[in-house]
Amino acid sequence: MAKKTTVGFISLGCSKNLCDTEVMLHHLMDAGYEITPEETEADVVIINTCAFIESAKKESIDNIIDIGWLKKHRTLKSIIVTGCMAERYREQILKELPEVDALLGVGSIHKIVEAVESVMANAGKKGKAKKRYTSFEDKETSVISGERVITTGDHMAYLKIAEGCSNRCTYCAIPLIRGKMRSRTMKDIIEEATSLDAMGIKELNLIAQDTSAYGIDLYGKYELPELIRGICDATNIPWIRLLYCYPDKITDELVEEIRNNPRVVKYIDIPIQHISDNMLTAMNRHGDSKMIRENIAKLRTIPGIVLRSTAIVGFPGETEEDFRQLCEFVKETKFERFGAFTYSREEDTPAYDFDNQIDEQVKQDRYDILMQTQLSVSEAYNQTLVGKTVRVMCEGFDPVAESHYGRSYAEAADIDGKIWFSVKQPNLRIAEGEIIDVKITEAMDYDLVGEALLNFQI
Repeated sequence: MAKKTTVGFISLGCSKNLCDTEVMLHHLMDAGYEITPEETEADVVIINTCAFIESAKKESIDNIIDIGWLKKHRTLKSIIVTGCMAERYREQILKELPEVDALLGVGSIHKIVEAVESVMANAGKKGKAKKRYTSFEDKETSVISGERVITTGDHMAYLKIAEGCSNRCTYCAIPLIRGKMRSRTMKDIIEEATSLDAMGIKELNLIAQDTSAYGIDLYGKYELPELIRGICDATNIPWIRLLYCYPDKITDELVEEIRNNPRVVKYIDIPIQHISDNMLTAMNRHGDSKMIRENIAKLRTIPGIVLRSTAIVGFPGETEEDFRQLCEFVKETKFERFGAFTYSREEDTPAYDFDNQIDEQVKQDRYDILMQTQLSVSEAYNQTLVGKTVRVMCEGFDPVAESHYGRSYAEAADIDGKIWFSVKQPNLRIAEGEIIDVKITEAMDYDLVGEALLNFQI
C-alpha cells in the first residue's frame, strides 16, 4: 500500500489568515491527506503568508528559505505558498524563489488539494519537465467560508464575518491584496457559529478587516448588532468577543448591544491609528479626533468595559506636536490594552509617495516612548485588579511554571497578557475551557497572578 502524502502547515500573520489555514486543513483532511505538526516529517509544506508590513514580508521570506533548506537537504518534496504574499508578489516569488513549487492567491485556497496533487506529481522533476502550479481566482468576488479544522483549542475559535476592506487608508495594502469588503451572509455566519457551538466552543471571536462595517454591502446598513443577536439566539456560546471595530462605526446600537447582552464580553478592539487630525487626514481615516473621543466616551459608559487600540508612529509628515498629542491621548484615555507599530512604507499605497518620510531611528524612538507611556497605564490598571476575583477561562497548565494559565474577559487570545493561577490541590488539573473564579494576588507588567477558588462551571 502506497504511503499517504503527509502535509505540514505554517500559518503566519493575523487571525483572519489563520481562518484560511483552517479551511485548507479541512479540504486536505477531507481528501485523505495526513497532517503533521513537524515540517521535518512532511512531504509537502504549505506556508500561508502575510505581507501587511515589511516585518511580516521578511518573516514570510525567511520561512520559505528555511523550509527550502529542508527540501534541499531532507526528504521534503514540495513547498506551496499561499496567502497575502503569494497574492501580492506572485511574479517576484516565481522568479526569485525557485524552491517554491506552487502559489495560490487569496481567492484560490479552495484549490489546495489540486495544488498538492500537482506538486507531488511533479516532485523530483527538473528543468522543462517541472511544472509550477499557480491559481489566482478573482479576489473581489470570493468570500472564503466553509468547514474548518479549528486549531485554537477545543474552547476558543475565530469566526471571520467578512473579507477584504473598502476603507482605503493611505498606508494600507490590504484592499490591493484582499479586495473590497465582502460580508458573508448572516445565515452563513450563524450556521457556522452553530456548528462551533456543537463542538463545545466557549469563546467566539468575531473578526474581519473592519468588523464594525459588517453588512453595509449586503444590507445597506451596519448589521453587527443584529448579527450578534442572531448568534446568541442560535447558540449557547457564553463569550462573544469583538475585534477590529473601527472607531467611526461605533454606533449607539452597537454600544447598547455590548452593554445589555450578557454574552458579549465587555471588551472591544478599536484601532485608532492616531489622534492628531493632521495625521488622521493624511492617513485617510474616516472621522476626526473629536469623533474618536466621543465614541470612546460612549463606550466608557459600559460598566467594566476594556478598550484595546493600536496606533502608528512615524507616518510621513508626523511632527513632534502630532506625536505629543498621541502620547497625551494615550495617557488620558488609559486604554487597558494598547499596541503600536512603526510606519511601514508599502509600495503601491498612496503614502509610499508622500513627502516628509520619517527617519527609521526617529520612528523607533517614538515607538519606544509611546510603549513606555502605555506600560505605566497597563501597570496601573493591573494593580487595580489585585485583591479582586475574576472569571477566568482556563487555557492549560505549564509544567515548568507549575501553574495553570488562562484569560478573563479582559484579555483577548494571542495579543493580550495571561492570568497565571495556582490551585490548592497540587495534582488537580483544570481542563481547557473551564471557567473558574480566580482571586488576583499579584500584578506584573502585562500578566496577572492569582489563586483559583474552584467553584467552576463547565
